[in-house]
Amino acid sequence: MKTRKELKKKARKVFQKHYLFFVIVCLIASFIGAEFADSLSITRIRNQVSSDEKLLIEDFERDDLTDAEKLVEEKKEEIIDKIDNPILGRTRGVLSSLINSISTGSIYITIIKAVTSIIKSTSLAIAFLILLSLFLTFFIWFSTTNIYPVIARRIFLEGRTYPKVSKQRFLFLLNIKKWFKAAYTMFLKYFYLFFWSLTIVGGFIKRYSYFLVPYIVAENPDIPSKKAIELSRNMMNNHKFECFTMDLSFFGWELIGLLTFGMTKVLYSNPYKVAFFSEYYSNLRTLAIKNKIPNYEYLNDDYLFKKADKDLLEKTYADIVDLKEKKDKNIKRDTGFKAFLVNNFGITLYSRKEEEQYEKEELRKNRINYYQDVIDGKSYPNRLFKIQEKTKKRIVENINYLRNYSIPSLILLFFIISFIGWLWEVSLHLISDGVFVNRGALHGPWLPIYGSGGILILVILKKFRKTPLKEFISTMFLCGLVEYFTAYYLEVTHNGVKWWDYSGYFLNLHGRICAEGLLIFGLGGLAIVYVLAPLLDNMIRKINKKILISLCIILLAIFTIDQCYSHYYPNEGKGITNYAYFYQNLQHRRL
Repeated sequence: MKTRKELKKKARKVFQKHYLFFVIVCLIASFIGAEFADSLSITRIRNQVSSDEKLLIEDFERDDLTDAEKLVEEKKEEIIDKIDNPILGRTRGVLSSLINSISTGSIYITIIKAVTSIIKSTSLAIAFLILLSLFLTFFIWFSTTNIYPVIARRIFLEGRTYPKVSKQRFLFLLNIKKWFKAAYTMFLKYFYLFFWSLTIVGGFIKRYSYFLVPYIVAENPDIPSKKAIELSRNMMNNHKFECFTMDLSFFGWELIGLLTFGMTKVLYSNPYKVAFFSEYYSNLRTLAIKNKIPNYEYLNDDYLFKKADKDLLEKTYADIVDLKEKKDKNIKRDTGFKAFLVNNFGITLYSRKEEEQYEKEELRKNRINYYQDVIDGKSYPNRLFKIQEKTKKRIVENINYLRNYSIPSLILLFFIISFIGWLWEVSLHLISDGVFVNRGALHGPWLPIYGSGGILILVILKKFRKTPLKEFISTMFLCGLVEYFTAYYLEVTHNGVKWWDYSGYFLNLHGRICAEGLLIFGLGGLAIVYVLAPLLDNMIRKINKKILISLCIILLAIFTIDQCYSHYYPNEGKGITNYAYFYQNLQHRRL
């Protein structure tokens, strides 16, 4: 058994290796309230019931929602009138409606009225809402807050053995389909602790008896729930006071955390403490296996604590090793300006067999890189885990979103995405007003702002395709720029006429862009990059080269004619550029 000093020394080394990742893991625990909740106490807002909310409750209790609805409407008007900054509009859009519903309490009235229409009793509807809220609160706690300590321990345990830990380990319980089984085990632990806490000393003693449950479940999520608790008790037998003194040794860091308003806890002592107790668990685990205590056989994830032999890894990942041993094919690539276009923007002049071979070669290299750290013993070998993880073909192997696009393909994609954008706008207007309106400044069935945005996402943001989160954020930024300056250009060149206006939307900028629209563009951009464009490109590549070029020339010619005609006779009118009705309503609300 190592001494406390030795355990802390090892924990500090591990923590330094994974500093940022471990800090983030513990910070998430603080945010969701799974652990270290006091670390963020300075940012928490006290939840008080206002006099308006009390009045709403009283109206509910009287089984009459008339006054409550009137009060909610008054609060909504009051909120809107107080908003001086047009950026924070609250009169239009889905986000505005959602924020208004939550801030005024109208969301509860809506739910109660919906339930009342079914069961014909407001009181029963309120009781149902309360029970539903309690159930949802418990479900969220059970499936997230309750299970998170297990996920955190798994990451820390892998980090003590391997120099690299994948961010995908946050989902390891889902991958092996043991999320709810692990959640039930943790729930049972807290359930026992609650009743033990009703005794004088039981809660304190049992806290350390069950201390190792999240570590045990992190190692073996398939262990029966009662066996996990029993195994923790057996492992902590004669070690509870020792664990208490280990815990007490961090008291100084707790004091420093109070003096720094939790900053040192967030940035150092919280992850350092988990790293230390991960070392402590490893020691107790070694003793348990050595002494063959009851249920020790459930401690069976050997490669969580030691690295596998290179021969075993190469045998287990033989398919990846075979790919690696294949020699790189000598594929003739473009040079000069053509190479510049390919390397920086993923643009080729036209599709060639050599280019398709190159893409397949890149796929091979990407697959090798994905598993290289495992084969080199730098990260945990999932295939050696006792519970087989769910295997899925990676999207990159199915549709290859890392591909390059030819110029003819990009031209057709521009028109297809422009047409899809036109259908989207027309459909929205048809649903909201029940009238067909040819949206856009042009007369043809296309909205070039959508097509331009889609093509820019594919070529300008090529470097971000390997990271969906970066792709999403950069797509919102790029589309925001395109939409804002397109709106500005149209207004300047057409005497202030607007083809769209987001005034009144929450988080809008001069009515030209809004947060709601950017979120939709971000999600749409992901669909284009990872699904739509690759699938369409597969079909475009099958078209005869002469037919493809002819089709592109015809579409460009028609589009150019439409552009020239629309410059002098733009598509205008009700539902396109006429916003008088909206502004009259807005002015009426102000008065």
